[in-house]
Amino acid sequence: MPSRITRFNRRFLNPLTVRLAGHGSIVDLEHVGRTSGTRYHTPLMAFRDGADGADGAAGGTVTIALTYGPDVQWLRNVRAAGRCRMRMGRRILTLGPPRTLDPDEGLSRVPQPQRALLRWPIRCRDFIELPILAPPGT
Repeated sequence: MPSRITRFNRRFLNPLTVRLAGHGSIVDLEHVGRTSGTRYHTPLMAFRDGADGADGAAGGTVTIALTYGPDVQWLRNVRAAGRCRMRMGRRILTLGPPRTLDPDEGLSRVPQPQRALLRWPIRCRDFIELPILAPPGT
């Protein structure tokens, strides 16, 4: 994606999108800067898999579509820290280190209509999964 669009999104669109977190597949990823120690909030499209019990217990994974590719600052921060937190719906999840997924596996974890959007026109080929380490609120 052109850097002008990325800068515009980061400065203007992301603050608005973070307010939508918790609705549909939009989440708020909280991560800490690897050198600054500053806490950041990044809006993303994410999908929960696996052990999604009624009590919200740990287990399962969260799949994230890397629509800007794998070379983004928030992912570098999460890899360096080995963990992050995510507001998904009304829950706060503690997540472990990311693992890169094969494009077909990542896309298969995304429900329709988001899958169609990621396939085309976005043409997303990069996905990660993060293990859910702790139940909400911990």
